[in-house]
Amino acid sequence: MSEPTRPSRRLDTLGTKELVEVRPGAYHDSVTLMRAGRRLTERPGVSAALTAMATTLNVDLLAEMGFTPPRGARPDDLLVAIRADDEAALEAARAAVDELLATRAAPRAFGAPPPARTTGSAARRIDATVALISVPGPYVFAEAMDALETGLNPMIFSDNVPVEHELALKETAARRGLLVMGPDCGTAVIGGVGLGFANVVRPGPIGLVAASGTGAQQVMSLLDEAGAGISHVLGVGGRDLSAEISGRSALQALRALDADPATDLIVVVSKPPAPEVGDLIRAAARRLATPVRFGLLGEGGADLTAVAEDALKAVGAPVPSWPSWTPAARAHAPRRGRIRGLFAGGTLCAEASIVAGATPHEMTDLGDDRYTRGRAHPMIDPTLRLERLAAETASDANAVVLIDVVLGHGADPDPAAALVPLVRDARVPVVVSLCGTSGDPQGRDRQARALADAGAAVFASNAAATRHAVTLAEGS
Repeated sequence: MSEPTRPSRRLDTLGTKELVEVRPGAYHDSVTLMRAGRRLTERPGVSAALTAMATTLNVDLLAEMGFTPPRGARPDDLLVAIRADDEAALEAARAAVDELLATRAAPRAFGAPPPARTTGSAARRIDATVALISVPGPYVFAEAMDALETGLNPMIFSDNVPVEHELALKETAARRGLLVMGPDCGTAVIGGVGLGFANVVRPGPIGLVAASGTGAQQVMSLLDEAGAGISHVLGVGGRDLSAEISGRSALQALRALDADPATDLIVVVSKPPAPEVGDLIRAAARRLATPVRFGLLGEGGADLTAVAEDALKAVGAPVPSWPSWTPAARAHAPRRGRIRGLFAGGTLCAEASIVAGATPHEMTDLGDDRYTRGRAHPMIDPTLRLERLAAETASDANAVVLIDVVLGHGADPDPAAALVPLVRDARVPVVVSLCGTSGDPQGRDRQARALADAGAAVFASNAAATRHAVTLAEGS
C-alpha cells in the first residue's frame, strides 16, 4: 500500500523531469532509505534520487543536489526526490519507491503486548546485555543513556555524536561497571555474534580491543586465514584513545577480556592514540593477568599485518603466506608518480599513509564524518567513492590508484560488481586491499578473482597492497 502523500511537485528543468514528494509520518531507517535511493539512481533514465527523512541535514542535502526543498516538511516526514530524463522514467522510478520501501511485518496476535517504544522498555522484556544503537548522532545520547540505566552495554554504530555526549556516557558506564562501544563503533563480535560490519571468523583464544573498525576487521580476517580464532572483538570508538576521552572504554574492555576464561591473548588495535593515553593503556595492560599485544599505528612502525603475525606467534600458531591475486595479463606501462588512495576504512587509510609515506602520495578516508553527513558509509553505499574512482583512474596526475574493499555482514553484498568496469577501463594500475574471510557472505575469493580478472592486483594484507603500490609508483 502506498504511503499517504502531500501533493507532489513536478518540474521540467533543462530537458529533465523532476519530482519532489513529502510523505507525512512515513518513517524508515536510514540504511533502508539510502539503499532505496541508490537503487533508484541505478534505474534507466534516472540521474539523481534521494529517499530520506526530512531532517535539517537531509533537506540541506536535497538543495545541494539541485532540488527545491519543500516547505513545511518535518523530521518525521519522508522525502522522495527523483530527477529523470523523461516522464516515463520518472513515473517508473516513482512507482518503484513503494516496492523498495515495502515492509512486511508479521501481524500482531490478538492480545499481544504493543511494541516497545524505548530502548529501556524493550530491554525489560528480554534477557539482553547489549543494545545496538543506530540513530542520527545528535539523538544518540538519550537512547544510550536509557540503555545504561537499564543495565545494558550500548554499542553505538552512529557517527557525528558530540564529544561531550560521548564523555558523559562513558563516565556513566564506568560508574555502573558497563561498557560503551562507540560512538562510531562499526565492528564488534561478542560470543561469536557479529554486530555492525563484522566478518565471519572462527572462535578461538584471541580477543581484540579496537578503537578502529576496519583495523579490527583486518586483524581478525588475517587471524582467521591463519586458522587462529577470535573470542570477542570489543570496539570502543575511534575517539576513545583521544585526549578528551582518555581511553575510558578501552580500559573497561581490557578488564572484561581479562576476566574472560576463553581469552588467552588480548590485542589492542587503534589509529595513533594521544601519547599520554597510549601510556595509560599500556600501564593498565601490565596489571592484567592476560598478556596484551599492541597494534597502535604510528608507534614503532608496526603495521596491522605485523600485529596479526605477532599475535599468531604469541599463541603458538604458524604464520602463513598471506593471499594475493595476480592481475590479468593486461598491464600498464610503469611510471613514477603519486599513489592516490581512496579508502572506505579509516584505519586502513591511516595505515596506508604510514606505510607509503606522506609525500607525494595522497590518501583519503571517504568514511570520515565529513563525507557521511546525510549519506551512508561507503561500505554500504559506494556511490561517492565510485564517482571519485572513475575520475582518479582517468587522471594523468596519478601513477597508481589504491583502494580497499571491506567484506562482511552489513557491507555491500557484491562490491566487485560495481568496481570491475572501472578497474577494466582504468588508465593507471589499480591495487586492491581486500579485507575479508572465506566465510564472508560476499565470497572473498570470488570477489578477488573478479577484480584480478579485470586487471587489479589484489592483496589480503593492506600493508602488502600498499607496498606493492609503492613499487609501482617508483616505476618498477
